[in-house]
Amino acid sequence: MNELSDWTARTPVTNAPMAGRFVRLEPLDPQAHADGLWQAFGTNADLWTYMPVGPFASRTELEAGLEWIATRPGWDGFTIFDTETGDACGTASYMRTDAANGATEIGSIVYGEQFQRTRGATEVQYLCAGRVFDALGYRRYEWKCNDLNQASKRAAERFGFTYEGTFRQHMVVKGANRDTAWFAMLDNEWPSIKARFEAWLDPANFDAGGRQKRRLSDIGE
Repeated sequence: MNELSDWTARTPVTNAPMAGRFVRLEPLDPQAHADGLWQAFGTNADLWTYMPVGPFASRTELEAGLEWIATRPGWDGFTIFDTETGDACGTASYMRTDAANGATEIGSIVYGEQFQRTRGATEVQYLCAGRVFDALGYRRYEWKCNDLNQASKRAAERFGFTYEGTFRQHMVVKGANRDTAWFAMLDNEWPSIKARFEAWLDPANFDAGGRQKRRLSDIGE
């Protein structure tokens, strides 16, 4: 048995603001942020294929969906803003936090099309993981997604999460079965993952046109 004689429950994770070089994260406010997020998301139905809400045909419908996310028990949602332009560009949430055991999950991640595959999109994950491990001393950080969502599974692995298995018939979402792929990273894995994030985000890793020189998945290999 791997005993943890000095373990104590941690402070619950919250959606208090965070800021990095490219993004800032603020507590999700459906009414205040709906206009900006509607500009980021528009009527792109593909963004919501694997989400429990959406797609949305109007700003009013989007606000109602954001309200559902913001009031979901055990979810602490963020709106993501571009620090240079001030524009809203996406959402993410801490979910199902278990402070007694030092575990939480990142999910409800929706990035506007223009924000996808940017430095800011990766920095969001760096900031959220850093709060969990560095600021709060958690032991486990999870990523879960529909097993059909190949893009999300690739992202989890790119960000340093390890695949742990698939829960078959885990949920019914939008009237369809969802098998859920589970990923996680642990506190003893975070220092090396953190170093990879920081090496990738370093300005020296990008040319004058903003193109990466090394992929995140190649750093540390």
